[in-house]
Amino acid sequence: MRAGTLLGVVACVVVMLPLAAAASPAPTPAFLVGIDDDHAKWLARPDGLLGKYRDLGLDAVRVTIPWRRGQTRPTRLVGVYLHRAAAMVARGQRVVISVFGRPSEAPVDAKSRHQYCDFLHHVLVRVPFRDVVVWNEANSPRFWPSSGGAPAYEALLATCWRRLHALRQDDVNLISTTAPHHDPAGFIRALGAAYRERGRRYPILDTFGHNPYPDYASEPPWVQHDDPRTVGQGDLERLLGAIRDAFDGTAQPLPGEGKTTVWYLETGFQTTVPRAKRRFYRGVETDAFVVPPLAQRKVEPWVRDQARQLRDALLLARCQPEVGAFFNFELLDEDRLAGWQSGVLWRDGTHKPSYEAFKNAVRLVASGSVDCSTVAGAGGTLPPWPP
Repeated sequence: MRAGTLLGVVACVVVMLPLAAAASPAPTPAFLVGIDDDHAKWLARPDGLLGKYRDLGLDAVRVTIPWRRGQTRPTRLVGVYLHRAAAMVARGQRVVISVFGRPSEAPVDAKSRHQYCDFLHHVLVRVPFRDVVVWNEANSPRFWPSSGGAPAYEALLATCWRRLHALRQDDVNLISTTAPHHDPAGFIRALGAAYRERGRRYPILDTFGHNPYPDYASEPPWVQHDDPRTVGQGDLERLLGAIRDAFDGTAQPLPGEGKTTVWYLETGFQTTVPRAKRRFYRGVETDAFVVPPLAQRKVEPWVRDQARQLRDALLLARCQPEVGAFFNFELLDEDRLAGWQSGVLWRDGTHKPSYEAFKNAVRLVASGSVDCSTVAGAGGTLPPWPP
């Protein structure tokens, strides 16, 4: 995850709310477009955010929730976060929660696994969330310890799946998570090996989550990578092949079976910051391949700007039959240039030139009229790259 910070400065008592691929001639029926945005948990009044989500036509927002080993219920601060997220649900906004912490806090043993799943159970009893991402990028040592690896993550998924489905039956969507690098396909195969070795007779997840970031901001979403340890959008078949190897013939449904799909939980394309907006940012840009929000097509026909990148990525996801969701990271740029400037809003909250292009792409997807035969990577002609 190209995570926004988990730090917060709110500290007050809160009362929890009560319960409330392959070429395809046409896109598949069910598809979700969302945004990764933690600002909802930091703001007491999310009206402005909800207005932006609705103006963009988004179906969901994913919010990160911090967890530390030993916690079986939220702290007061995390309770504030959950209360605010639940308030958005009460106003009709679908919220996906992603619960995780530092790799040193990861629930890799039986005791901490039960603590983590108890925490999720406690939250879902009180708050009407349906979609829960279990940890974050479990194949990456940045978030999950290599010493635990796939076997420990498999055990966590299995424990939480049984616990939460006993509570909510089919009204819960438990989502796994992998990063584009650190060999996600190999990690999935190792997950399946642990699943088979333990003789599971029930699923351990409902949705396969993946973050198909490109190698750099100007790399088109449809590019296929030679490195087998990388899985971007253009490498979806690599991921699907690993899932089939891991779980075919077991009780774990594969993408395309029933409601099970792959969700792209995060992807994004960092932009340049113009001089007029520079005062809202700090530090030095660390990405040498940032793209302009919108290029002049007649002057720069080959430039991969953010508008083109987002449209191509979203339409490709819509035309990959096994994919059920696409989330852009993020809504609003981080102010640290060493962080992420992949939002469709500048740091001061004004629209980037790419905002309307993304909005139009979302509208096209929602209309159900995407012609996948013209979409690069989904049956359409691939422009040469690099040009």
